[in-house]
Amino acid sequence: MKYIQTEIEGVWLIQPVCYGDERGYFMEVFKEEEFHSNIGPVHFLQDNESKSSYGVLRGLHYQKGDKSQAKLVRVIKGEVLDVAVDLRRSSSTFGQYVSMLLTEENKRQFFIPRGFAHGFLVLSEEAIFTYKVDNVYAPDAEASIAYNDKTLKIDWPITVDKISLSEKDKLASSFLEAIYFD
Repeated sequence: MKYIQTEIEGVWLIQPVCYGDERGYFMEVFKEEEFHSNIGPVHFLQDNESKSSYGVLRGLHYQKGDKSQAKLVRVIKGEVLDVAVDLRRSSSTFGQYVSMLLTEENKRQFFIPRGFAHGFLVLSEEAIFTYKVDNVYAPDAEASIAYNDKTLKIDWPITVDKISLSEKDKLASSFLEAIYFD
């Protein structure tokens, strides 16, 4: 696997090596020792999976305090634009975001450490999105930032009328109201 540091410290693009022929393909998705030697010690506790249709935008979600989660995300089917927003007040990239196109063809993975808000937008007819987390979901610590926040100015590649949000995400706070990390 190839580990590529993005422009925001701690956020990584991981490009697995894929071996394919007319029968299909094979790739190693995760190797703990290799991951730790490139990114550092992260102990993943759980794998999650979601299926969404075109225009579904999930996020920008995060969990506050010691309930925060690091995530290793990828797409099994379809295509998404994945976004990580730096909420670490002590970071030189505080308030900045990095986005990555994740597809079933490019097989990229995106590592997002604790201290970030995370979201993704489905660009294909449907997408199956999977991710590892290093902390259990804690509803009492959950928070969201509005996908169209005027401070963040995230460049989503489809028009607002095509975006589908959950009721919870429609009520998300602004970046300026967010709980930040030290």
